[in-house]
Amino acid sequence: MAEPYCIDVEGIMERIPHRIPFLLIDGILSCEPGDSVVAVKNVTFNEPYFLGHFPGHPVMPGVLIVEAMAQAAGVLVWESVPPAERNFILYLVSVEKTRFKAPVRPGDQLVLRAELTARRRNFWRFEATAKVGGQLVASTEFLQAPGKTL
Repeated sequence: MAEPYCIDVEGIMERIPHRIPFLLIDGILSCEPGDSVVAVKNVTFNEPYFLGHFPGHPVMPGVLIVEAMAQAAGVLVWESVPPAERNFILYLVSVEKTRFKAPVRPGDQLVLRAELTARRRNFWRFEATAKVGGQLVASTEFLQAPGKTL
C-alpha cells in the first residue's frame, strides 16, 4: 500500500505555479519547513515526452528529473516562508554536481528528496536525490531565487 500524501496535487498547485503538462510532482510525502521535503512523481507511459524520448525505449529526460526535484523544493520554500511573503515565483538559478545513475521508465515511481542546505537573502540552496524502488537514480545541487512578484 502506498504511503498517503500530506499534500496532494491540488495542494501542490496552490503552492507552486506549474500546471499540466509541466507539473512534475504528484504528491508530498513529508515536509519539514526550513529543512527538507519528500515528494513523489508517478511516471506514466502517457507522458508527452515519451513520444520522442525515445521511441521504442522510453526514458524520462534527466532535465525533467532535475525539474521535478526543483518543484519539490519550491513547495518546501512556500512552506518555509510566512504567508505574507508567499507572493513570488521561484526560478532555478544554477544546477551543479548532477549525476544520473539509472534510467527512469514508465511505471516507475520517483521519490524525490530535497534538503535545504543554505539560505542567504533570497537565495535558497538545495541538495536533492531521486530514487526508484530505493535505488538512487539521480542527484544534484541547485540554487533557486525569487523572480516575478505575484
